[in-house]
Amino acid sequence: MTEEATPITLTEKAAARVLAIRAEKKIAPEKVLRLAVRGGGCAGFTYQFYFDDFDDFDAETDRKIVLQGVTLVVDEMSLMYLEGTEIDYQDGLNESGFKFNNPRATGSCGCGSSFSA
Repeated sequence: MTEEATPITLTEKAAARVLAIRAEKKIAPEKVLRLAVRGGGCAGFTYQFYFDDFDDFDAETDRKIVLQGVTLVVDEMSLMYLEGTEIDYQDGLNESGFKFNNPRATGSCGCGSSFSA
């Protein structure tokens, strides 16, 4: 696993929410946040964002990134679709959740949970 700089960013609000979820759910400190792009969703690709075990890492294909105190792991294939992405967290009356501002996305579905590239 390499620890190189990457153009993925995590806003302060998103980092704070990740750390709050970790504390609320009592997630072990050795678990890291995995970000992946998988085929599916109504627009073609979907984001996966979840806590993962360190044992699931592949040293040759995973990239470890530390952003604002959050350890993020992204596989190389997903990184192709995620370069330049900003991960934010919004908490509003109509909608709350993580938002992926992905400049590589050429379209998205109405609910915002999937994208095309």
